[in-house]
Amino acid sequence: MSGFRRMAVIYLLLLLVVLILFWLQQVPQDAQAATPWGQDYFPNTRLVTQEGQPVRFFDDLIKDKVVAINFIFTGCSDSCPVETARLRQVQKLLGDRVGKDVFLYSISIDPYNDTPSTLKAYAQKFAIGPGWTLLTGEPDDIEQLRRRLGLFIEGLDNGRSKDHNLSLIIGNQASGRWMKASPFESPYILADRLGNSLHNWKNPSNLANDYGHAPEVRPPSVGEQIYRTRCSSCHSLGDGALAPQRGIGPDLLGVTRQRDVQWLTRWLKAPDQMLAEKDPLAMLLYEQYNRLAMPNLRLGDTEVAALLTYLEEETQRIQTPLPPLIR
Repeated sequence: MSGFRRMAVIYLLLLLVVLILFWLQQVPQDAQAATPWGQDYFPNTRLVTQEGQPVRFFDDLIKDKVVAINFIFTGCSDSCPVETARLRQVQKLLGDRVGKDVFLYSISIDPYNDTPSTLKAYAQKFAIGPGWTLLTGEPDDIEQLRRRLGLFIEGLDNGRSKDHNLSLIIGNQASGRWMKASPFESPYILADRLGNSLHNWKNPSNLANDYGHAPEVRPPSVGEQIYRTRCSSCHSLGDGALAPQRGIGPDLLGVTRQRDVQWLTRWLKAPDQMLAEKDPLAMLLYEQYNRLAMPNLRLGDTEVAALLTYLEEETQRIQTPLPPLIR
């Protein structure tokens, strides 16, 4: 190849590299412009934080951020405390990334009662950390937000009832990726979606395990499913390593041997009623655990029996010593 041709090839290669670099710089801007989930879609609603600070929904809360958003009200006695406890686990799993590259928002659907000071007290009860903001605002504005986020159900949400969609919406506003998730999902799955998949897996993983070390998969019992989806947000079951992520309620290992089964059955079915009746043990637990009321999980007799069976089986498995090895 002559010197002229060699220089021409080098020049073309350099030009190609420059064009590729220029294109890579333009991709995020083009993607941002192409996504339908931008400023023209989301209302820039005025809200107020638990600290009394006014903010704008799009400009201050979600623009160019990875976020998780749910709707609650502090007077809720069933699903909202469980949702909040689950998100608290997610926050602890993500650590100091919350408030830096992941942001959590809980917006009240009862703004008449949920003032900033009420929301602040609620946050303190659940030991909510930095990067998780509780918000209130005008009723019509909040309804508009719920509709735009796909978390409003016609016929169920009517302004008089506090029934509401229990879905959680998570997304990356810059990339336009949004998805609904169950607040009763495993906290590890929610944390992975917020911390990894919605960041396009840009953060390196420190996990060195592979499928060869995975435990055997077994189908959970009905009682175990109830425990994992309804109870594990607030309670541990002898798994001390996870207890610091919970700590909202007592450890349940051995509870079937410490409490009368009739009392446990009624407590699992109607804790709000027992608190209203000032049941001595119910009130003791209420005071002992930061005056957080046990939510009514709407469990039926069959579900309660299955849950108690699972708790007893786990207590027997963990507390009963294994027989010595035969040598």
